[in-house]
Amino acid sequence: MQKSKLPVSIVIPVYNEQNYLPTCLEAIARQTVKPFEVIVVDNNSTDDTRVVAEQFSFVKVIRESRQGVVYARDHGFNAARGEIIGRIDADTILSPDWVATVEQVFADPRVDAASGQLHYRDVGLKAAFDAIDWSIRRYLAQRMGNLGEQFLYGGNMAIRASAWRSVRGQVCHERRYHEDLDLAIHLDKLERRVKFAPAMSASIAPRQAGASLATFWNYAWSNHHVYAEHRMRSSRFIYRAVLVVLVLYLPMRLMYRGYDHELGRFSLTYFFKAAPPTRISPLAEPAL
Repeated sequence: MQKSKLPVSIVIPVYNEQNYLPTCLEAIARQTVKPFEVIVVDNNSTDDTRVVAEQFSFVKVIRESRQGVVYARDHGFNAARGEIIGRIDADTILSPDWVATVEQVFADPRVDAASGQLHYRDVGLKAAFDAIDWSIRRYLAQRMGNLGEQFLYGGNMAIRASAWRSVRGQVCHERRYHEDLDLAIHLDKLERRVKFAPAMSASIAPRQAGASLATFWNYAWSNHHVYAEHRMRSSRFIYRAVLVVLVLYLPMRLMYRGYDHELGRFSLTYFFKAAPPTRISPLAEPAL
């Protein structure tokens, strides 16, 4: 494993993620370029998430007592010592060259933040899922914000530490906001450049597709709240993306719930078995 030329910290906010965190951290261990540090921010987990994280010698575990992913993110970002701060979710599996690619992206001093391409796993019709996701993210990257590519996704992103310090006093902490989109908007207001970098590749499990329709609706429609309430002129573009996602909810749910990832095939019988664990929505308020 090579040493990093541009120190990259990786921050992972977690809440009850004992099932997914091991695979996430194993992928970090396989990076061709070693990250400067890896910080897991435990946001009051009640399962063995912290125990799992502490089994990896390269991981630093810190705790954020204020409930909410935005507080966990802030704590992790403020604690990070790298020049670049990566931000992923517990179910994110980074490609082996992710850190190396982040270094290349941020070698351009004009780039203040970036989000990469996402691929789906544990789902039927993976190519279709990826194509839809790619289309939506390209659409938003080309149309959101005053600077063009003003769209961030917390499951696969990085930000320059200096950019974070300039914006951290302005970001919102509204429960109904997606914290990654809110961060992108505030960077835009400061005329900081956000880049869509497809080479920053990672995979995720589409766990929100396993949630109830009401939960999924609240999750998707929150995108509207973020852009509309910040009076972004480009907010009309998010409506179209949200509509597409909502229309695709049932097909996505079928492909996710009906996919037997152990056998690697779709099975209608599997659809009626116990649901796989669904990620707790970052918009929800877990009971403490």
